[in-house]
Amino acid sequence: MLPRHQDPIAAIATAPGRGAVGIVRVSGKGLASLVEGLCGRALRAREATYLPFRDAVGQPIDQGLALYFPAPHSYTGEDVLELQAHGGPVVLQLLLARCLEAAAEIDPASGQPRLAGLRLARPGEFTERAFLNDKIDLAQAEAIADLIDASTEAAARSASRSLNGAFSQEIHALRDALIHLRMLVEATLDFPEEEIDFLRKADARGQLSNLEQTMAQVLQRTRQGALLREGIKVVIAGQPNAGKSSLLNALAGAELAIVTPIAGTTRDKVQQTIQIEGVPLHVIDTAGLRDSADEVERIGIARAWDAIAQADAVLFLHDLVRCADPGYQEADAVIAQTMAQRLPPSVPVVDVWNKSDCAGAASVPLSQANVGVRLSARTGEGLELLRQRLLEMAGWQAAPEGVCIARARHVQALQLAQHHLAEAAAQLDASGPALDLLAEELRLAQNAVSDITGEFSSDDLLGVIFSSFCIGK
Repeated sequence: MLPRHQDPIAAIATAPGRGAVGIVRVSGKGLASLVEGLCGRALRAREATYLPFRDAVGQPIDQGLALYFPAPHSYTGEDVLELQAHGGPVVLQLLLARCLEAAAEIDPASGQPRLAGLRLARPGEFTERAFLNDKIDLAQAEAIADLIDASTEAAARSASRSLNGAFSQEIHALRDALIHLRMLVEATLDFPEEEIDFLRKADARGQLSNLEQTMAQVLQRTRQGALLREGIKVVIAGQPNAGKSSLLNALAGAELAIVTPIAGTTRDKVQQTIQIEGVPLHVIDTAGLRDSADEVERIGIARAWDAIAQADAVLFLHDLVRCADPGYQEADAVIAQTMAQRLPPSVPVVDVWNKSDCAGAASVPLSQANVGVRLSARTGEGLELLRQRLLEMAGWQAAPEGVCIARARHVQALQLAQHHLAEAAAQLDASGPALDLLAEELRLAQNAVSDITGEFSSDDLLGVIFSSFCIGK
């Protein structure tokens, strides 16, 4: 019996629903007999053939294109058959069922089933086969999913660069430099009686410094790539009638939230994803924060505080028209104090002073610690400045065209590797360096880097990554 990752697999490779074209994909070892059973003839490699797809009794299911990719020159590295038919759900289900049926038929030439063990593919299993058969590394596999899920043009282009191997090349260069440095340390450990000091002669300290600088540069670009993929969650908070819903509508460029002069109009969260310079920002409008006797409004306020607690950044909206009112100032101070208690210090809170078009020359009581933004959600004055502040809050920098898509786990892996490099540098700089500890820190750094491309990864991690793919990919 074959291991599960070597079973032949089949699935509908196109999205559910109706479309002009739909694809059924089969991957496994030795598909030639199945090809003849399904198509009634052998197919030339990598050449589209127009023919009828027939059921077990010879009745046509549909007509379309059949393509056969013999191993290893295929997406998965195994034999792959793709049947391209009309994109109706029933047609594709019939074709898929026919593939499973034909696999169990006895081949007249061999007297054996045409393709024993053919089963339905799990989510992401075709791409998992490509990874296991060394067609792509793990970072490239993730880039496939990121390209499909890209919400902005910049994210799509960055994912394409990662899929083409640009990010993997940077990671492999770091790994190779670490291997070379480890070799020097291991040589010194293995031949302590030699007069030649391998580390000093090879300028190990200089190599380590260069490696730390390169690691920092790659980490910075990786943070930018992760930001392009994931964006940040921005919550708009403040007292009722400060203009929170108007600000969300202005940022989104659409009337998403209801706006009225009545305090407490927003009772629940309203969320919209916008993009600024290709960076996705998930902006959430919340209920006005105040004490309320209304049960429904109290639930909305509780949800608002929950959203604030989970935010990556908070826009604290103030009403310039009312900012001179002592009661209004006191309520704002209470909200600010509660935010400080509930938010981690790393989450930025920016004061946004709204209704500048109505307030005239009203002064903005800015704190020294938090320089705010004065704007009008109604006229758009100051919105561009706020957009730039949002990018700064996200940690975005004017990225070069070559930035690659990345994930939070890539950032964490590089941060861990950077930590081990710092520990290695401390050992190397010590008056009596412990070479065994130095070697261990370099080994751990290499493992962290290799985890990104899958050269050092647990099966649990692989399961989590590929289970997030759609079936048929």
